[in-house]
Amino acid sequence: MNEYLFDEIQIGHVVEFMYDIDENKMQMFREISGDTNPLHNDLDYANELGYSEKVVYGQLTAAVLSTLAGVYMPGKYSLIHSIETSFAAPVFVSKCPLRVVAKVKDKDERFRYIVLKVDIFDTSGVKVCKSKMKIGVLK
Repeated sequence: MNEYLFDEIQIGHVVEFMYDIDENKMQMFREISGDTNPLHNDLDYANELGYSEKVVYGQLTAAVLSTLAGVYMPGKYSLIHSIETSFAAPVFVSKCPLRVVAKVKDKDERFRYIVLKVDIFDTSGVKVCKSKMKIGVLK
């Protein structure tokens, strides 16, 4: 876990890491969320809609944003203020692990927060998710 202090973080700083999604995580997310939509759970149904596999839950993909803030940037001293996310393409378990790339785009000295631009790519290099995060830095 990183422990970046506010004064150590610079605009332009980039962090990158991998995040894997497998069938076990899909099942756990279904149990936690209660989302039983067949697009995520029934291969035949997904195939009928033109997908080669079940589609990973969008919010399971976006869950990595918590890991980004709490472990990587800034890490231990983070407090997420807001997240704006859009899903650019469907995610499939076979195209994981996902590559998460985040860049510090802004820094507010008065209120002690940073703004991250985040892009998430599958193993084919397809951008599947993008996000803008505002994260308070507690120290």
